[in-house]
Amino acid sequence: MKTFLYIALLGLACACSTTKTITATPEVSTAETPVVIKKDSVPIETAPIITVTEDTTTVSAPAEEMITESEEIEVEVEVEVFNTAITETVNHDSFNDLLKAYVSPAGNVDYNSFKSNWGKLRNYIKLLGEQTPTDAWSQEEKLAYWMNAYNAMTIDLILRHYPLESIKDIKNPWDQRFWKLEDSWYNLNQIEHDILRKMGDARIHFGINCASFSCPPLLNEAFTAASVDGQLDKLAREFINDTSRNTITTERVEVSKIFSWFAKDFKTDGSLIDYLNTYASTPISPSAKVRYKAYDWTLNK
Repeated sequence: MKTFLYIALLGLACACSTTKTITATPEVSTAETPVVIKKDSVPIETAPIITVTEDTTTVSAPAEEMITESEEIEVEVEVEVFNTAITETVNHDSFNDLLKAYVSPAGNVDYNSFKSNWGKLRNYIKLLGEQTPTDAWSQEEKLAYWMNAYNAMTIDLILRHYPLESIKDIKNPWDQRFWKLEDSWYNLNQIEHDILRKMGDARIHFGINCASFSCPPLLNEAFTAASVDGQLDKLAREFINDTSRNTITTERVEVSKIFSWFAKDFKTDGSLIDYLNTYASTPISPSAKVRYKAYDWTLNK
């Protein structure tokens, strides 16, 4: 009798453990907030409880564990955020620190003090040499890199020969090939004429500095990809309206010789007067006479 009862109980246990599985297909949101999946009551399979005492055997049906509508399951969804900011492949912070320390807001360079930290300048140029711009770089990155390189190398050239009164005291200053970037040696002429001018932005002439008074003043901060457009606009406007370097009236202008030496660069979208009027505070007549000032090569100290 007991054997028969035991077999019956086993059969009942097997029957109780068979449940219908319900598969819910959750709707997954791509929002940044956690996704909540709600399920109607879904049974969770559990085995029956069998209690055997000396005289009796009791089968207790388990209470179904339910996921009710009021319960929620949080599912974390990873959302990829795309950064649309302009990237900076090379860090120009060390050069920025040097310019802030040794160049005045007016662009005058304290070469004596700069020489005490010459090693940091050379380390920056060495950093530039680890990776030169590629086609994958943005226009802004390339401009910032090559203008910073030009200005850092010009300062380095002066410090190699300091003290002196003019960059022209150095024999063929723009042809000196002192600086190695990756596997190639560069001079200042190569960077200016073969690289920067070919980028098609005449404002580079206000960004690179020839260590002389008549040059556009050296910016006392490094160019960066994120800021270079605004920096060049500011430099162009300040230089063209600088009465110590250019004289502008409605009917007559007397401007720096850089506008003559690099006339082709300034006339890509019209005449020289058209270009000057883009930045000049005083409107210039299209028929205004243009003359060029003598160039002062005195060191910018």
